[in-house]
Amino acid sequence: MKRKVIIIGSGPAGLTAAIYCARANLSPLVFEGIQPGGQLTITTDVENYPGFPDGIMGPEMMDKFRKQAQRFGAECLFQTVEKVDILEQPFVVWANGQRYESETIIISTGASARLLGLNAEKELMGNGVSACATCDGFFYKDKKVVVVGGGDSAMEEATFLTKFASEVIIVHRRDKFRASKIMVERAIKNPKISVKYNSIVKNIIGTKDSGVESIEIEDVISKKTVNFNCDGVFMAIGHIPNTQIFNKNLTLDESGYIKTKPDSTHTNIGGVFACGDVQDSIYKQAVTAAGSGCMAALDAEKWLENQ
Repeated sequence: MKRKVIIIGSGPAGLTAAIYCARANLSPLVFEGIQPGGQLTITTDVENYPGFPDGIMGPEMMDKFRKQAQRFGAECLFQTVEKVDILEQPFVVWANGQRYESETIIISTGASARLLGLNAEKELMGNGVSACATCDGFFYKDKKVVVVGGGDSAMEEATFLTKFASEVIIVHRRDKFRASKIMVERAIKNPKISVKYNSIVKNIIGTKDSGVESIEIEDVISKKTVNFNCDGVFMAIGHIPNTQIFNKNLTLDESGYIKTKPDSTHTNIGGVFACGDVQDSIYKQAVTAAGSGCMAALDAEKWLENQ
């Protein structure tokens, strides 16, 4: 059976799009992907989403989003989309070996934080390891934290964290930063920030219960390893937008984010829309993702009416 709308991805963007599409009687089908609920499911406490004055756990919040979409008739499948054909109508989506057809597709596959690839990183994510200072900085009041990275986002995260942490140490694998001069100056001038150059994090020591206790740092020149006490580690080595299954046909920017037409969620292919972190390299917040999910649903509804 041909669908009116298929939504790929189930973070705040995808599920908000599902709520709006469902309320417009479009009976959307949502593919939840490998991380149902998106990046918020690895964020423990969400305290900056309007309407939750006491904060809410990330997974619980995404559960509420899902239930709201389902209440209006959205269908959610815990499946990962393997491939898509968006070159001709109807569009075709394959998941779990099944084939689904749709008149429109809303892409909300999000972005994944780049990580170092350590086992401890995965184990301690949300318990002392974070990839989002604006989400989690507040939990490190008067604590000592490490920021890994050397670009603008690392400088920004480090500077932001000084509002809470007593000490912020930037660990960078080279002897100079690739961040813009103004960002570097601002960070280095801050008395709370210090830098370990030519250094890489080899291991993070801690447990889920106690959080992070220390990290192992290797000097890339002398190859000496030192243990370094800290309370938290923030990864600021960038994000990778999850566009692998579309990149042949959609216009992407130089960092791989889907380009949408100004003031809209339209991609370069009519009937295909993109929202949330897969097309937003700037704000990357749950509330902005939800807002763009609403835009995508309204754009899709209008597009269907005009066909």
